[in-house]
Amino acid sequence: MKVVLATLNAKYIHSSLALKYLKVACSSVHSDIVMKEYTINNEVLEILSDIYSEQPDIIGLSCYIWNIDMTLKLAGLLKKVLPRVVVILGGPEVSYDPLEVMQKNLFIDYIVQGEGENTFRTLLAALLSHAPVNTIEGLSFRHKGEVVVGKPQIVGDVNTIPFPYCEKDIEGLKDKIIYYESARGCPFSCQYCLSSATSGVRFFNLERVYRELEFFIKHNVRQVKFVDRTFNARKEHYLPILRFLAKQECRTNFHFEIAVDLLDEEVLTFLREVPVGRFQFEIGIQSTNQQTLDKISRHNNWPKIVDHVTRIVSYNNIHVHLDLIIGLPYENVTLFGQSFNDVYQLQPHMLQIGFLKMLKGAGLRNIADQCGYVFVDDAPYEVLANEWLTYGEVRKLKILEDVFNQVYNTGRFRYTLDLLIRLQGGNAFHFYQKLSTYWEEKQLHIIAHSAKSLYQYLLDFCRIYYLDKLTICQEFLKFDALMSEKGSIQPECLTWNQDVWMEEKNEFWRNPNIARHYIPNYSFTTWRDIKKKYRIEVFSIDILEYLKQPGKIVEKDTPILFSYSQEATMYQLIIDRDFGKVEGRN
Repeated sequence: MKVVLATLNAKYIHSSLALKYLKVACSSVHSDIVMKEYTINNEVLEILSDIYSEQPDIIGLSCYIWNIDMTLKLAGLLKKVLPRVVVILGGPEVSYDPLEVMQKNLFIDYIVQGEGENTFRTLLAALLSHAPVNTIEGLSFRHKGEVVVGKPQIVGDVNTIPFPYCEKDIEGLKDKIIYYESARGCPFSCQYCLSSATSGVRFFNLERVYRELEFFIKHNVRQVKFVDRTFNARKEHYLPILRFLAKQECRTNFHFEIAVDLLDEEVLTFLREVPVGRFQFEIGIQSTNQQTLDKISRHNNWPKIVDHVTRIVSYNNIHVHLDLIIGLPYENVTLFGQSFNDVYQLQPHMLQIGFLKMLKGAGLRNIADQCGYVFVDDAPYEVLANEWLTYGEVRKLKILEDVFNQVYNTGRFRYTLDLLIRLQGGNAFHFYQKLSTYWEEKQLHIIAHSAKSLYQYLLDFCRIYYLDKLTICQEFLKFDALMSEKGSIQPECLTWNQDVWMEEKNEFWRNPNIARHYIPNYSFTTWRDIKKKYRIEVFSIDILEYLKQPGKIVEKDTPILFSYSQEATMYQLIIDRDFGKVEGRN
């Protein structure tokens, strides 16, 4: 019998860890297993055709909120073109309401509930030997026209699960994120999360983890994303892993979801010295409103969060990603704005604003009626309104999220945004509300944008709300363009001075003794090479003084050298008209 395991990933760069686990777990009972990964952007008939060409006897489909509708459609079509194929579904989207799913979709033969390695292997062995399935734990199936419902299972000893990757996998994964876990389960029971459906954490053996991480490092993969719910749940487990990875000579980035307030002084001191780009931390804050946190059974030590995030960001070696959720109990627009401002002041590299989803199996779904929740009936079950937020308010926050992603999370306007928020009194949430209102008025929320157009929109916004400071705003936009775009684009809406001070600039590049004051080992090659690697722009305000003393605006001609030879580095130049004197500071 031929078995095909398939799933529809959300994006091409994603890969399925679940399918790899299932395939390797079942290798002891069956060798003819084909794994197929598609995305939700593929046409369902194309996927159908590809799977049909394999002529499977058994098809296993992994189901999540992003693919469930398309997966069910695909499963139904497979049963039409392959009437005798056995259709098995698994994954979080079918594990918690198998009765309803199987009653509505008669083409489904089995649902594997919870962690599927043992259950799926046992089911496969039973199907191959035509043995009964009624005693298999974690399985829902049909018997005499009725659905028999099982109970989601976990693998008690995770170290019995084989490593899911092998040499031949790597070539196909070189451009994708590789998912990995060193533990299963979560020590917390946040009611918006599926972790609330289970309890306890099971850890993989450290020596095994080291060996498996060495495999990824040996193959020079781009990123390994740990799917551990709370990677730093136990210090005896996570700190040795971090120390091991910090010592490696590699380009691989390792992404972890952590509870930052669990870190202690030893760990924070260690993190200061890790190689730049080696680690990436995703930190769920979700809310800073205590009544909200109590309702969702989440415990945040806010003073520690502020201290620890501030310190890690200041190290400049770890990308920090923070999360907030819109739609949690008790949090209206005003209180969400407070949570937003609390987190925004930490200045993470990325701040993800998510909208609450009523996940099957999550505790919050059980009290949805009590809280007046209105949400989409189908996946991803996103909240539309509740007792504290109207749909109109949610809609406006949705536009704010879109604007925020484009201007803050892209990293393009770091310095301009800081200026504009300061000029309007320091309330970041009010600023983004005003910007998103402008965005909607101009219908910018329904069209795609180029990088250049974003500079134009922000400049036009400044003309309306910051007219008396327009020149200053334009100078900061120029500074951001040269810093974040590394000279690759030059928005026409900004005033550049390539032809101003041309004589002084040319003299600077022709005189190695002056240039080396700022660029060690500099030697003149060609003008084309100079333009590619460097840029001198003269600003009408001292932006670097502003960076040293935030909020201080000094109006004076300030030449700044931008170096793109390795990474964007800025230098201030103080150059008189005759080049009689050159001073500088990094």
